[in-house]
Amino acid sequence: MKKGFFERFLNTVERAGNALPHPAILFASFALLVLFVSWLVSYLDPIVLHPSTGESIKAVNLISQEGLHLILTKTVTNFTNFAPLGTVLVALLGVGIAERSGLIGTALRQVVIMAPTRILSFVIVFAGVISNTASEVGYVLLVPLAATMFVAAGRHPLAGLAAAFAGVSGGYSANLLLGTIDPLLAGLSEEAAHIIDVDYIVSPACNYYFMFVSTFLIAGLGTLVTERIIIPRLGLYVAAETEEIPTIERLTALEKRGLWYALGVTIAMSILILWGILPENGILRDASTGSILKSPLMQGIVTIIFVFFGLTGIAYGLGAKTFTKSDEVIAGMSKSMETLGSYIVLVFFAAQFVAYFSWSNIGLIFALKGAAFLQSINLSTVPLVICFVLLAAVINLVMGSASAKWAIMAPVFIPMLMMLGYSPEFTQLAYRIGDSVSNIISPMMSYFALIVAFIAKYDKKAGIGTVVSLMLPYSFVFLIGWLVLLFLWIWMGLPIGPGAEIYYKGLV
Repeated sequence: MKKGFFERFLNTVERAGNALPHPAILFASFALLVLFVSWLVSYLDPIVLHPSTGESIKAVNLISQEGLHLILTKTVTNFTNFAPLGTVLVALLGVGIAERSGLIGTALRQVVIMAPTRILSFVIVFAGVISNTASEVGYVLLVPLAATMFVAAGRHPLAGLAAAFAGVSGGYSANLLLGTIDPLLAGLSEEAAHIIDVDYIVSPACNYYFMFVSTFLIAGLGTLVTERIIIPRLGLYVAAETEEIPTIERLTALEKRGLWYALGVTIAMSILILWGILPENGILRDASTGSILKSPLMQGIVTIIFVFFGLTGIAYGLGAKTFTKSDEVIAGMSKSMETLGSYIVLVFFAAQFVAYFSWSNIGLIFALKGAAFLQSINLSTVPLVICFVLLAAVINLVMGSASAKWAIMAPVFIPMLMMLGYSPEFTQLAYRIGDSVSNIISPMMSYFALIVAFIAKYDKKAGIGTVVSLMLPYSFVFLIGWLVLLFLWIWMGLPIGPGAEIYYKGLV
């Protein structure tokens, strides 16, 4: 049967990407390349001014005495302070206990038994979007679990993994609840708005209405891509002879008792958390402001995940009698660390590359030059918004941090669009769309290496190209769908959040 153009294109992308060296070698090569580029750009000495401070931004030559000192003295801390490393290790310690006890496998079986296969994709993408409330936990927990759920349901595990990754990363800005990123971006937007209007206030909930609706949009589009493109392209999954395929069997009496024990611990922990956040002076709120969004609860979500899975895993193990001695708990934690050997090696080189890129100021120069170019083009509203979204998506391929990019772009684009009559909240919203849709195809994204490692469990030949070819359809569809929703929102003139309008009326 003759393959269509789009399938041939994706296969070409996969072959080209897989022709690249191992991601660890690739990151090491990028780090060396940054050293050379830092010398070249510092030699050319481009003139770039920071839009908010007016400070001159210059490239730092890392092939120098100063650069050599940084490399020699910061290599260890670059690695140990790399944020995704600690998040993954701590979260998986707790998950390892839950896995060893059998809690996760039993719960997954129950979910598969209860949920019809036809809605499994929707549930996974939707859960991925919701997981963003708990920061990056979705990458660590949901993505590998989704693959297992698909295998248990007789479907291709990479389709489940792709659906979860699309929800967690591609739907990063959408949610039914406010997340930690909302107040962070709002603060940067407010500072940028003060360039035009010193009294302007941007609420952390300024994009909430649009993002609430986007949750269902992304879940629906993600399901459509998974069912219509990804699953047909992957075909049937043939497991290796040594691979243990989960079977969907009814729960035994002991397993049901274990789940009840785990449920009891879940309820107890939920009560403790509510007791800590519901009172105005709750111990889990921010001590100085009483805020929940910037509270120890939100900042310590990874610790809470570790404790939650650890305690529920132990409770299940005691109830189901899968844990009979304490050594088995430690064995579960140790087993989870064994699976991360290649990831830790890769993270070492990735951390050095990210640090070199930051020290050299190349990322700042690239972002400011690109932003200045777009600002200089006199476009009408629709093409300007599309170009801005695309610019945010492209910059996301080389700068992973959403807040870092926005700190650079907001002082340029918020004043510019305010002068054109658009609110800071609207500009921030357009940025978040661009930032989200390219997450799933960016090898520079902090958790991209982890996704490659997860995929390699089911496809030993998988590499960067496999991930990109899997996720490109989601990226394209999310971009188009989100832009359509955005322009419909503009056409209808709906508020994008509580007290946040599309248009800025201060110049009227």
